[in-house]
Amino acid sequence: MKIVSRVGLGALLAAVSMSTAFAQTSARPYDPSAPKTRAQVKADLADWRAAGYDPLDWIDYPENAQRASRIVAQRRAQGSGGTMAQ
Repeated sequence: MKIVSRVGLGALLAAVSMSTAFAQTSARPYDPSAPKTRAQVKADLADWRAAGYDPLDWIDYPENAQRASRIVAQRRAQGSGGTMAQ
């Protein structure tokens, strides 16, 4: 009986700690300086390429990257329903 109650208590504590850890990670605001996953980096590159950025175009590098950055930021602001201050 004692072992069963300890196992049950351990399972309950594990469930509570996992739920609080999940609640803390999902409640965090967006932090652009936080490390990104590989999938997020690939999605960002796809967004930039769709906005006209070519990573192999090194002749027009600063301009094409800045232009694509503005386009991606505008699309994300429109997609999230936010407003973009310029």
